[in-house]
Amino acid sequence: MSELLAGATLKNQQGLELNAAEHLRGKVVGLYFSASWCPPCRAFTPKLKRFFEKIRSNHPEFEVIFVSSDRSSENLVAYFKDHHGDWTFIPYGRGEIKPLKQKYEVNGIPTMRITRANGDVVIWDARGDITNKGEDAESLWKEWMSKF
Repeated sequence: MSELLAGATLKNQQGLELNAAEHLRGKVVGLYFSASWCPPCRAFTPKLKRFFEKIRSNHPEFEVIFVSSDRSSENLVAYFKDHHGDWTFIPYGRGEIKPLKQKYEVNGIPTMRITRANGDVVIWDARGDITNKGEDAESLWKEWMSKF
């Protein structure tokens, strides 16, 4: 993913801008396609946050990038700050968003993909995995890592 987003900027919970290529180097990346106005997204985001917190404590190489379908920067930032975990997002209106949705075949939200550093998808339905198996986070992580 660091290769795919070379030259892009991400933001974190503190609002700091991060160089995507540097920040994502060596990380297992979950692309989370979501929006504040989407009820299923609002139901899944807390599950993702709990899963992320369990995994991140033992596996700092895990990163999530929120790829928003919100209709304004204000909606994106408010949803991110109030409901998301300590991960990153692509700022509103950036040119990377549409190509990511196309590349990862996002036809509806919420959608989550787990990718290699080069952007290849390893887990196509991470949302389903987290929803169905996320309570045993470490086992699910091991299952995912066996596919890398």
